[in-house]
Amino acid sequence: MIHLLKLCVGAESVEDLLDWQRAHYGAGPARHITRMWPKRAEEVLDGGSLYWVIKGVILARQKVIDLAPVMGADGISRCALVLDGEIIRTEAMPRRPFQGWRYFSAADAPRDLPAGQAAEPALPLDLQSALSEIGLR
Repeated sequence: MIHLLKLCVGAESVEDLLDWQRAHYGAGPARHITRMWPKRAEEVLDGGSLYWVIKGVILARQKVIDLAPVMGADGISRCALVLDGEIIRTEAMPRRPFQGWRYFSAADAPRDLPAGQAAEPALPLDLQSALSEIGLR
């Protein structure tokens, strides 16, 4: 199993991501369209997740449930990452900016937040990042 890592451009928080996905996809599976098809597709589909980097910090993940071909308006074939509708909050982990998506090993991935902690109001992003940098996730 391997995960994917992606910047969540335009979102200020996990709530922004959740609101956007609900507005576009309801409670069902969400889709994220990407230009490149993962060469390690079988490993991603074997329990992998898409980890979201929001404002420089990994804060959430969604299980990848399928990969589907999509034809863009420009006639270029793309890959739709079909994601479980549930967004799972994770421990905060800082991440430098990058383009596109990256493979992300399970050993490097942050842990999921316990259910009770995920329901609590989130700390400000700068505080989450600072705590993570000193090892207090």
